[in-house]
Amino acid sequence: MQKYADYIVQIEIESLWSGTRHIVWNLDPKVNILSGINGVGKSTILNKVVKGLAQGGEFPSHMLRGVRIKVMPEDARWIRYDVIRSFDRPLMSGDLVSKIVDASVTTELDWQLYQLQRKYLDYQVNIGNRIIQTLSSGAPDAAQKAQEISRPKNKFQDMMDSLFAETGKRLIRTKNEIMFSQIGEELTPYQLSSGEKQMLAILLTVLIEDNQHYVLFMDEPEVSLHVDWQQRLIDLIVDLNPNVQIVLTTHSPAVIMNGWMDKVTEVSDITT
Repeated sequence: MQKYADYIVQIEIESLWSGTRHIVWNLDPKVNILSGINGVGKSTILNKVVKGLAQGGEFPSHMLRGVRIKVMPEDARWIRYDVIRSFDRPLMSGDLVSKIVDASVTTELDWQLYQLQRKYLDYQVNIGNRIIQTLSSGAPDAAQKAQEISRPKNKFQDMMDSLFAETGKRLIRTKNEIMFSQIGEELTPYQLSSGEKQMLAILLTVLIEDNQHYVLFMDEPEVSLHVDWQQRLIDLIVDLNPNVQIVLTTHSPAVIMNGWMDKVTEVSDITT
């Protein structure tokens, strides 16, 4: 049986930048923010770690591709993770475009949301089955337990309504897919602004992990986000899933303003 880690304890990278740098980064179980000037290697470090993980989250105990990852519990050999990148560039891959049925999917963020829509449907089926099973159990606290199962989804919906309130957008809660209403008009996620798409993609990614322990890697997630959303970002993620470990790079002071200053690591501090 696959044993999954709760969080990453340490990241070690050797032979970075043609063998001139060695990275040892001891991580906090909850929030980790990598900072530094342009070109210092924040994204390079993050990308190197992600490439060191096999598809599905398996990782070796020894150094592979110049990367060693220590986790808790120590004997785990798998880790659940997601990667969020921030650039809303046009889709370039012809093979990728040919797989997409919806013609309104035209950018990389659209493609992320397209995939998340499919996973969101699976997530709803999963929690629906668990609610039915719980209510059918006949336990005295069955109704309360059923409410707990649906609480994260309700919280996610409330978050989106709060974030989009200024523009009059609201999630349509009666639909299976993510859709919004605005002054009587229905909107798909692909009709949102880049910042709205970015926030939706992040929080939807967190939701469908279904309160499991996992690592969320984010490379400059503040791009396209209003400064108020930047300030709230980490709090929203941790509130939606307290079991997530966040590992992110950023240039924005706003991201750390809500009490996360002590979670910041400078690249120079972990480099020899």
